[in-house]
Amino acid sequence: MPLPMHLVKVALGHPLCVELKNGEVYNGHLKQCDDWMNLHLVGVVCTASDGERFWKMEECFVRGNTIKCLRVPPVLLPAAEEAAEKAKQAARKPNRKRPAGDDEGGEKRAKGGKGGKGAKGGKGKGGKGAR
Repeated sequence: MPLPMHLVKVALGHPLCVELKNGEVYNGHLKQCDDWMNLHLVGVVCTASDGERFWKMEECFVRGNTIKCLRVPPVLLPAAEEAAEKAKQAARKPNRKRPAGDDEGGEKRAKGGKGGKGAKGGKGKGGKGAR
């Protein structure tokens, strides 16, 4: 089952029906979305919460935390499931850890160098106290 964000990202450029918590319904084409599910719709028809008033807008912005429900065309569901599976596989890949000698100065630390203890160091650390 795809997550809502996968559905929204797959629905870019497609018709979308958005129902808000206050009961208003916005039908339009999704132009843009972000990670907080804020939506930019174009060619919008808005229906009032009582269902008796309608008005048309060229475009509107819907804040993500006001969304109650989204309806997307059924043809987008396979693409959303595929996107969810890709995201799941990407999350499963382990991070490759580099050996100590790969990063800059790592070889020094691995062989017992200063090890990043500051400019002066301490007694026995190669700083002024070691003289």
